[in-house]
Amino acid sequence: MKIKPIKTEDDYEAALAEVEHLWGAEEGTPAGDKLDILITLVEKWEDIHYPIDPPDPVEAILFYMEQKGLTRKDLEPYLGQRSRVADVLNRKRPLSLQMIRNLHDHLGIPAAILLRQAPLTSEPKSKALPVSKTRARRATLA
Repeated sequence: MKIKPIKTEDDYEAALAEVEHLWGAEEGTPAGDKLDILITLVEKWEDIHYPIDPPDPVEAILFYMEQKGLTRKDLEPYLGQRSRVADVLNRKRPLSLQMIRNLHDHLGIPAAILLRQAPLTSEPKSKALPVSKTRARRATLA
């Protein structure tokens, strides 16, 4: 295969096949150099056409907790009291800038991940009637 830019999906598939064929080539050899160039081209194509979104902040925290064997209590120095930790992990409260700084500085979680907006769960709707309907109901009962 002649090395050329990857412009189409067919070019991408051909480059992948060639990478597989060259896999394990020694560095510094013509085959190893060709492999390095092809890998660079393939990675660039994948970055553009198959981007991987960074993880959700809460998922990143949960993953980090699992990897490091941390509990919710271990997060209290960084997020606040137990109820605040629970609210963040249950997506009822967004991370504050100070929480992000703490998690990044003390636990090493990348700030770029923590700065993403995590989707919050919506609170259950109140069963209370709107004020106008409440007033109308009182008027009919009186």
